[in-house]
Amino acid sequence: MASEASVARIAITTGEPAGIGPDIILAIAAQGLNLPVQLVAIADPGLLRERATRLGLSVALQEIDFAQPPSPHRAGILHVLPVAIAEPSIPGTLNAANADYVLATLRAAVDGCLHSAGMGSQPTHGATHPDFDAMVTAPVQKSVINDAGIPFSGHTEFLAQATGSAKVVMMLATPELRVALATTHLPLSDVPAAITKELLEQTLTVLHHDLKTKFGLPKPRIAVLGLNPHAGEGGHMGREEIDTIIPTLERLRDRGMDLVGPLPADTAFTPKVLEQVDVVLAMYHDQGLPVLKYSGFGEAINITLGLPIIRTSVDHGTALDLAGTGKADSGSLLRAIEVAVELSRR
Repeated sequence: MASEASVARIAITTGEPAGIGPDIILAIAAQGLNLPVQLVAIADPGLLRERATRLGLSVALQEIDFAQPPSPHRAGILHVLPVAIAEPSIPGTLNAANADYVLATLRAAVDGCLHSAGMGSQPTHGATHPDFDAMVTAPVQKSVINDAGIPFSGHTEFLAQATGSAKVVMMLATPELRVALATTHLPLSDVPAAITKELLEQTLTVLHHDLKTKFGLPKPRIAVLGLNPHAGEGGHMGREEIDTIIPTLERLRDRGMDLVGPLPADTAFTPKVLEQVDVVLAMYHDQGLPVLKYSGFGEAINITLGLPIIRTSVDHGTALDLAGTGKADSGSLLRAIEVAVELSRR
């Protein structure tokens, strides 16, 4: 990992090539950054050149040389680890032929991060292996990857499998609020059965551990939401709190975790509650994330906990209608880069 005085080398994947991922990466590359970071886009250089021309951005692409130590970012220069795209991409037009390209960029980023952590494969015949302190991901379009016949439910699940992680946790964060999820991309009808004692214990253990080790919080305080309205109303609106959530929280409190709840979701996101906790654990995707995105859209980022590597991401989708127009906001990507640098230093 990067030391306090060093420059962090951060891999950035372009995500769906027809979306705004290439746009916001190029927009960041065109500007100066007051960060000790070298940005490396894992992408097809032709895709980046075409999009830069379309957007009127002056960005020189330089193939990365991993034999050289990382140098601080310079405005108008973007280092690239080339990955060939299958077919030329048209902004706003999805093409399932490029699904393998999207996943290849992710694999390259993971491989470089694992190698930096001493967990990846070793180079052969004197070759220099890609080496990254962290990875930042632009948004992907899950549907087009599935249309290509590739099972894919999201970055979080992909990264867990790619790194061999037993349990990962999706956490979104703004400068003022952190929300983690017990379940991620599930139909709402499947959520109650998924909320088990084992799942909650694993989730809270990962969350507690990474808040201490990656975020430097010596004794994290975690607010846990109930599953049902009014946190079950004593069993009158569902028994998941009584049968599953409360016993799990009590057991983990005995192990020293500082846990609050289960709290009703409709009153948990108030200043009185939030000023007393470091993170809120929601039971499902749309229980917690609408509040976070309403309060900090454009500033929120996605952080995957439980990985042996550092991964952050934007909080928005591919915005196909904005691709190639120059109207995409790169604020979330910039924040994701900043947090990746902070975590790699820690």
